[in-house]
Amino acid sequence: MAIEAELPVEERLIHLLEHFGLPQVHLAGCRSEDWEGLVSRHPDRVASLTLVCPNAMDPTLLGPLASRLAVITGDQGPAVARIRQSLAAIPNATSRILRDYIAQGWSDVIADRRDDIDATLGEHLQRIDRQRESAVVAIAEGTGDIAGLSYKVRGMGPALLLLPLGLAPSQWEPLIDSLSAHYCTITLGGAALGMVAMLEKRGHSNYWQSVRGLIDVIDVRPGEAILEVGCGSGVILRRLARQTAGANRIVGVDISPYLLREASALARGEGFEASIAFREGNAEALPFPDNSFDITMACTVLEEGDADRMLAEMVRVTRPGGRVAVIVRTIDMPWWVNAPLRPELKVKVEAPSIHKGSGVAARGCADATIYRRCRAAGLTNLNAFPQCQTVTPAEPRLATFEQQLATMLSDGEAQEWWRALGQAKADGTFFMAMPLHCAVGTKP
Repeated sequence: MAIEAELPVEERLIHLLEHFGLPQVHLAGCRSEDWEGLVSRHPDRVASLTLVCPNAMDPTLLGPLASRLAVITGDQGPAVARIRQSLAAIPNATSRILRDYIAQGWSDVIADRRDDIDATLGEHLQRIDRQRESAVVAIAEGTGDIAGLSYKVRGMGPALLLLPLGLAPSQWEPLIDSLSAHYCTITLGGAALGMVAMLEKRGHSNYWQSVRGLIDVIDVRPGEAILEVGCGSGVILRRLARQTAGANRIVGVDISPYLLREASALARGEGFEASIAFREGNAEALPFPDNSFDITMACTVLEEGDADRMLAEMVRVTRPGGRVAVIVRTIDMPWWVNAPLRPELKVKVEAPSIHKGSGVAARGCADATIYRRCRAAGLTNLNAFPQCQTVTPAEPRLATFEQQLATMLSDGEAQEWWRALGQAKADGTFFMAMPLHCAVGTKP
């Protein structure tokens, strides 16, 4: 059966369930974009739902599933307040708070708290299975692709669908042996799910205009070697490879084996297997000799670690006369929300403080100090310039921003917020605009 490129995630999942003959599955994951569609449109196919460090939760949607819902999250991190607020509205759900744990989008949560999550997930699934008498499933172990989803099957027992876990390098791997001893685990990936889907869609959205602005300032010349630090799904590198038409050596490095596997598959699928080299490595200790590249760039990566160490490493691997280029998000500048809100509420939802929940590591950078940091790293001829990225209703990630903002408002303010968004969307004028700090400097 031919699968349309823009098929919704829930329909892809239904294709997968039908392929394996599964009337119901346990579902475990993180990002709401992966599971919301199935839960809302096909709730009869969901035996249970386990969320591990979710980025957002809609209590209205999850309420009917409360007795079959388990939420595992840290007691620290950018999403804690809104997740606790959502849990309070779903009192029948099972919750497990990981003490002294910072739940960031890039946290390797299964590797960090394997035993805690194994115990909580196991108890939750066993309780549901006893209540529902879940069927034992036997599917041939192996890998494959269905409806644009990649899958890996292990074990025998009730079916357990494992969705991606944010940017976690290990994903579910530390738990697969334990889970597959009792369940038929189907681990999913591909460009339609998780952070890979977000990165791919972002790379073809207005975000690319900001990246292209950075590339224009870099002024890439034929023969120059290019490194992207924190390359993620490789979407920027593929666009660069297409733009440079083989005239440049292009390398991507990322700390996540999961993202590198997906990036390699996507590059191979678009015919860039020979054009782009992918390498596993830490941005704070890049696996390259000094003076290896003419251009070293990082786009919204310096937020996730020690920004000064990352910059020092980027400068180290760049040749004298080469350029170092960075983009970081901003928690020090207001967003622009184009909706008919009363002035007081508009100020509140646009204030920089309300967007600090986007997540920044203790030593990360998501503010104008990036310009001073670039100079301190020894870069000269610094070109410092903010840009603005717009997010429209056509982009699925806008729904996450909307929900995150709603959970930070009072009940009355949230109702006003949703009314204003509905009105702006109805007349076709709604968008959010987010500033980005950008800088390009030369290594002397």
